[in-house]
Amino acid sequence: MLYQNFTKQEQIDQEYNPRLRVEQTNQYLQKYLSESERVRNKLKHQDGIPYGPSLAEILDFYPAKRKNSPLLCFIHGGYWHAFSSQDFAFISEAPHCEGFSVAHINYALCPKVTLDEIVRQCRAALAWLFRNAGELGFNPELIGVAGHSAGGHLTAMLLATNWEKDYGLPSNLIQVAYPISGLFDLQPFPFSWLQPKLQLNLEQVMRNSPLFLECLNRSKVQVLVGGDESEEFQRQSAHYSECLCRQGIEAGFKPIPQKNHFNLLDDFLGEGGEMMRLITETINLQ
Repeated sequence: MLYQNFTKQEQIDQEYNPRLRVEQTNQYLQKYLSESERVRNKLKHQDGIPYGPSLAEILDFYPAKRKNSPLLCFIHGGYWHAFSSQDFAFISEAPHCEGFSVAHINYALCPKVTLDEIVRQCRAALAWLFRNAGELGFNPELIGVAGHSAGGHLTAMLLATNWEKDYGLPSNLIQVAYPISGLFDLQPFPFSWLQPKLQLNLEQVMRNSPLFLECLNRSKVQVLVGGDESEEFQRQSAHYSECLCRQGIEAGFKPIPQKNHFNLLDDFLGEGGEMMRLITETINLQ
């Protein structure tokens, strides 16, 4: 067995590569880009704010209309080797309508950097945001983090961060987290189509699999996944939610009906859909 009951790469790829399961994938991706351009033209924002020394360590910030707002920090997907923060600017629209400031974390991509380095960059970005909350105008005690696909994995890795020991910051830096269609057990990926790009070894897999790590933020966590996604995507999300609950974390698991891996993000357009309602219900807007 390679992983679970899978004996062939083709079986793993079929479960974990959404492009093999969803028709007209390119249309969804083109929609991401066109909607992002529209939202970037619509909303006041700052692009390319550096949070670290390398060229990829930048973030885009969409301020709320009022000061001391909650912050939603979004981490994009792309299986750690594709896309950028600007490609997902459309995510800002519904949160902005609800009074959030929104930060989009950009990070370097595999194989130029390792997965360990991507995790480090995302941690550095959130630490930078916390330290610069006053200048940016959001409330550092009202930070939510959301991420999609690989970004869902990175969201969970932020929850496994010892903010107090490693960064000198409050241990519960994140108030609420929303891993969306995330990957929490990376064991299948060395046997997948992704391995030439990710170049994972067993040690990297285990230290970057949130399923096997302690959740050090005592945050509220809502684990979300599309109801039409593969059995493995749904199983991993459900398993991660159960793992959090066993650690005493206030965690929920919510499949979003009639949503696949790509159109799930439509909930962030306009005034938002079911996922946006869940976010506004779990973060304190006072």
